[in-house]
Amino acid sequence: MSGRKLKFKTEVNQLLDIVINSLYSHKEIFLRELISNASDAIDKLKFESLTNPDILEGDNDFKIKIIADKDNKTLTVSDNGIGMTADEIKENLGTIAHSSTKAFLEKLKQDGQDADIELIGQFGVGFYSAFMVADKVTVITKKAGEKNGVKWESKADGFFTISECEKEKRGTDVILHLKEDETKYLEEWEIRNLVKKYSDFIEYPIVMEVEKDSTIVKGEKVKEEEILNSQKAIWLRDKNEIKQTEYCEFYKHISHDFNDPLEIIHYKVEGTVEFTALLFIPKKKPFNIYFNDYKIGPMLYVKRVQIMENCEELLPPYLRFVKGVVESADLPLNISREMLQNNRQVEIIRKNLVSKIIDTLKNMKQKDFDKYLSFYKEFGTILKEGIHIDFAKKEEIASLLLFESTKTEKGKYTDFDKYIENMLPEQKDIYYITGNSRDELENSPYLEAFKEKGYEVLFLTDDIDDFIMGSLIEYKGKSVKSVIKGDIKLDEKKFNEKEFKDFLKFVKEQLKDKISDVRFSGRLKDSPCCLVAGENDMDPHMAKLFKAMGQDVPTITRTFELNPEHELIKKLNEIYKKDKNNSKLKKYIELLYNQALILEGSKPENLSLFVKDVVEIMNQAL
Repeated sequence: MSGRKLKFKTEVNQLLDIVINSLYSHKEIFLRELISNASDAIDKLKFESLTNPDILEGDNDFKIKIIADKDNKTLTVSDNGIGMTADEIKENLGTIAHSSTKAFLEKLKQDGQDADIELIGQFGVGFYSAFMVADKVTVITKKAGEKNGVKWESKADGFFTISECEKEKRGTDVILHLKEDETKYLEEWEIRNLVKKYSDFIEYPIVMEVEKDSTIVKGEKVKEEEILNSQKAIWLRDKNEIKQTEYCEFYKHISHDFNDPLEIIHYKVEGTVEFTALLFIPKKKPFNIYFNDYKIGPMLYVKRVQIMENCEELLPPYLRFVKGVVESADLPLNISREMLQNNRQVEIIRKNLVSKIIDTLKNMKQKDFDKYLSFYKEFGTILKEGIHIDFAKKEEIASLLLFESTKTEKGKYTDFDKYIENMLPEQKDIYYITGNSRDELENSPYLEAFKEKGYEVLFLTDDIDDFIMGSLIEYKGKSVKSVIKGDIKLDEKKFNEKEFKDFLKFVKEQLKDKISDVRFSGRLKDSPCCLVAGENDMDPHMAKLFKAMGQDVPTITRTFELNPEHELIKKLNEIYKKDKNNSKLKKYIELLYNQALILEGSKPENLSLFVKDVVEIMNQAL
């Protein structure tokens, strides 16, 4: 294969520019990333060898070698892992095969330069971090089982070349041609420090040839290979022997996050099913956590062999923010995803992990609320999904939710348990209202009667809240009800229904194509009217969200509620009694309906006509 010059995809060019120019304070992580990639390549080879032992070709002495060449100013990270074909190297190094890449770059632009470091940490720059210290990178690789090798080379100038080359053994050599001011990374002490700091826990030996004072031949010191890392899997060590800094570096290794984790969960289970888990709750949510290609689940090891990089069978989607490792000796080495889905031991491990994470969050909420609040602001929306997904755990998850309410100061929070504790003696249900913001909800007419009664109403402002509360239904025996849905009666006030009976029929007839019914309202005090969805209907806020996403939304005809104590409704009733054919009646009813639409956050159906009618009434009044 003759050498071919190819162009990076646009997204890669943009990313390279950001990596090279924005990560100046974190340059040293390039070595961690390259060692991590080398470790992954060996993991993949070991996994392949479970079903195809011949792929090893008799070489199972796995290692990662670092070669510092001061004469040529090159630093090489070499592995004897699975290697790559020409197509694989083009795909892995010439493009970024993630649908979220564009969104990542757009978010960088929106958030400004200050966000670069944090976002890139969440994205995982991996191989591309090499260009922070090198003005040219050469990759020589040979796929296990293939005859020839492949050479990839780039100066991060928008292009890369690929050509066939000779390589004796499988694996990959990443050769960094260091910039003039980055040659400190060729120093033995610097390499030792970086390996110890970032990669001490890597399972495979990281070796480097070093001069030994004790070995001198013909008056010169002889170089010998020395292992730089301890190689002991951190999750298998006694947690009392592990320093906080070691936990943090391991977390950064597996997550590509520059931040330390918010919480560490490290424990071992013994009994009918035995496993060890080392889990991390991050401080910040990855920008792509809502994308379909986001990887869910911890790494799964069986007898120290990595079986899966992301085992989604071990954690439900609502805990997808949790990173970590689970190791079991009870599972077979050749276990597949299909087998995992029907494996009783996996189910036991999953239940145990979920309970442990939820218990950890409960403990954090109880003992360190500020820390929990920082978690909740990042991951609360994701955690809520569990109420719909995990029926067995939904009340436990609900106990972790936080809310602002009509009885909390702005920026202060309550929860379901405090709500129940503060309920008035005659109150039977838990009430909530959904919308875009607290400021919008505080002045909602739907709250009027609740405020008068002194009933607390929870403010729910996440897009999925109505859907989630519809799945919760009740908490500790108390029904959870939306104040904008269903027929709510807070008082047993008696109205002279005969007085309004014919007028209500008239209103219903005028709006028959827009509403399902007309009735007196039990939730209004100062406002004349409102629109109310059925108890099990989607609320308007959720309906608008679904429409914006291009989803089909079922047609919902709502009930038009009138406040019989409002002077406007009384006067309209009087006009109706005097003259049923009054031409203004129909216009006034239409205006009332449009007013109700505005109060719920919707637009009048005919905005120009609505404005025209309002102007006309104002002119008449003046």
